[in-house]
Amino acid sequence: MEKIKVAVAGVGNCASSLIQGIDYYQDRSSEELAGLMHPQIGAWTPGDLQIVAAFDVDRRKVGLPVEQAIFAKPNCTIVFHQDVAQTGIVVQMAPILDGIAPHMADYPEEDTFQPSDEIPVDVVAELKRSGAEVLVCYMPVGSEQAVEFYANACLEAGVAMVNCVPVFIASNAAWAAKFTDAGLPIVGDDIKSQVGATIVHRTLTRLFGDRGYDLSRTYQLNTGGNTDFLNMLALDRLKSKKISKTESVQSQLDQRLDPRNIHIGPSDYVPWQGDNKVCFIRMEGTGFGGAPIELEMRLSVQDSPNSAGVVIDAVRCAKLALDQGLGGPIESASAYYMKSPPRQMRDSEAREQCDEFIREASALKAKSGGIAAE
Repeated sequence: MEKIKVAVAGVGNCASSLIQGIDYYQDRSSEELAGLMHPQIGAWTPGDLQIVAAFDVDRRKVGLPVEQAIFAKPNCTIVFHQDVAQTGIVVQMAPILDGIAPHMADYPEEDTFQPSDEIPVDVVAELKRSGAEVLVCYMPVGSEQAVEFYANACLEAGVAMVNCVPVFIASNAAWAAKFTDAGLPIVGDDIKSQVGATIVHRTLTRLFGDRGYDLSRTYQLNTGGNTDFLNMLALDRLKSKKISKTESVQSQLDQRLDPRNIHIGPSDYVPWQGDNKVCFIRMEGTGFGGAPIELEMRLSVQDSPNSAGVVIDAVRCAKLALDQGLGGPIESASAYYMKSPPRQMRDSEAREQCDEFIREASALKAKSGGIAAE
């Protein structure tokens, strides 16, 4: 069985967890596949992803082998698999565009991006040369130009896309049409962690409705110490992020809350937290006879590993779609794995539809002689 050839745009904490995980899950038995939503999709396990190209702009990563670059500063995520096998892939310089927020220059080098003075490569040519089938976009929040640059590169190079950031591509009708016309699948937008702030908040919100309680007001406050949180101190880069997170929760309500009664978004950068994200959720409402209810919750997670397993699923779904000649947004996978899909669903429905897509696409591929059906 051939591996899925993956390109990564942005070799930060999330890419580090993803690449560690790909190697970590190599040749493990079914009993050793804990932490995965789908140990197998089609015939592919997580270890069947192969990194064939990687792009970044930081001088401490550009020119290094991928397996070394994922541990370079300013990355600060936990190292759960130090001995990543040699890939033979070197991180290449990409255009910076709007990928580095100006305010980051005011912080210590070890915490911020340090732009390389290397000349950017031709990303489209490198995608074609590498044989990449799926590109995972890990640009910083607010990098509208950079994400659109990689979306165009995918279209020109004939590569499927998994858009992990809140720049609206799959959920934008014009961009979605471009991927449909090109016959290229896209899963997006804005990755939803396995058990993170958004999925927990969505679940609690739906629980209120399903159990007959009216939600009156709610907030979600998050702190962290990685470059994502440092980058998001620039409020002008937060518009799409706040829309993505807020609408993801609003979509689970039978009646939308007034904007004054729902606040969801990053709160502050706490350097010593590193890649540890701490989320505080408060919900207020009324139940039987108008009796009040208040809920407060604190969630602490390692941010980047929490999303890596979801990305591994999304990549395999994109490859299944690619092999079936499907173009445009993969609605079921996007609804299950992303905060801002083209069509929001309840998470239980999204899971059922995504599993059905996997079953049907796997069966079709098996029938054509490609893989063994699950």
